[in-house]
Amino acid sequence: MRYLSLIKGSENQGAPPPAFMPAMEKWLAETMADGSLVQTGGLARTTSAIRVRSEAGKVTVIDGPYAEAKEVVGGYAVIEAATREAAIESARRFMQIHADLWPEWRGECEVRAIDFIAP
Repeated sequence: MRYLSLIKGSENQGAPPPAFMPAMEKWLAETMADGSLVQTGGLARTTSAIRVRSEAGKVTVIDGPYAEAKEVVGGYAVIEAATREAAIESARRFMQIHADLWPEWRGECEVRAIDFIAP
């Protein structure tokens, strides 16, 4: 089963420590090779974001930045896991890299099952 993980945090946490990116690249290579990570990506800052909203029968387009957002989605991953517990463990391992190598970083990883994928 596939799961979508959304990585949320503040955009103003600064650059990661030097050891963080090599550890993340190693984890990405391992999980892509074993098939447990299907796809991943980081998102651009909210200063370049656009929201398209539907409310009361009217569609509006709103440019960023969005000052009301304390935490934003900064990246995503599509996880392939046999069980919910395996998907949670994958996200936990990802977050452990942050805890070990960038302890000042604060954020969360939301994991949700993908109900369907459009053709």
